[in-house]
Amino acid sequence: MKIAIGINGAGGRMGQRLVALGKEDPALKIVCALEYHGHPMMGKDAGEIAGIGHLGVPLRSQIPIDQVISAIIDFSTPEGTMNVLPICLQRKIPLVIATTGHTAAEKKALESAAHEIAILFAPNMSLVVNVLFELVKVASTLLADKGFDVEVIERHHRFKKDSPSGTALQFAKIVQEVQGQTELLHGREGLVGERKPSEIGIHAVRVGDNVGEHTVIFSTLGETMELVHKGHTRDSYARGALLAAKFLADKPAGSYSMNDVLGIG
Repeated sequence: MKIAIGINGAGGRMGQRLVALGKEDPALKIVCALEYHGHPMMGKDAGEIAGIGHLGVPLRSQIPIDQVISAIIDFSTPEGTMNVLPICLQRKIPLVIATTGHTAAEKKALESAAHEIAILFAPNMSLVVNVLFELVKVASTLLADKGFDVEVIERHHRFKKDSPSGTALQFAKIVQEVQGQTELLHGREGLVGERKPSEIGIHAVRVGDNVGEHTVIFSTLGETMELVHKGHTRDSYARGALLAAKFLADKPAGSYSMNDVLGIG
């Protein structure tokens, strides 16, 4: 039996790749493609939008009442997440959230929803990035209180709306939780004085069609270590999200992460 999944944000760049790669996966069946009301491609076939031919799944703003769905992948906008969340709660559909940029209030609502349905939230769906989260935690632990400065540099395409990326903020959060820095400094300008040990610098670059690069720098007097991830195509993020949907489809209510998918304890 194939796992029936829906894609929220199916008309976007990532949504189209999810549709295309989901169609290729023998364990999955794309049964629902969602977009905001008024989307210019509303009603068109999701497969044709994604360039893979007719799929028989039109772009909709609502889930058909008789549609059975094992999990929904949200790769849209914060507003899109909050629009699909009540539907998932009402129909008890597990939700994979790959969208970033949510407000504190929205994040609180998602945490509350995890008491009723299975929710997997990740700032980045790439399997390698999630492994890198663990490596950054290890490096932060081993280098704590040894005079190392930490900086995070992220690069994305010119169309990305939020800055810095949710992934960059997650890297910084991991370091802070281990080493205790209290200030995130978003770029530097002017006569700022010497670098303080209590800060982590985060720098966002927006160029061309870059699908995503993150560099975490640990540097002290005399030596530097850089932990780097470079996304070559959006497919790495899409494949991770599809794997997360497979994992979440039969899970009870609760909050999950990519660590659960990867088996990282």
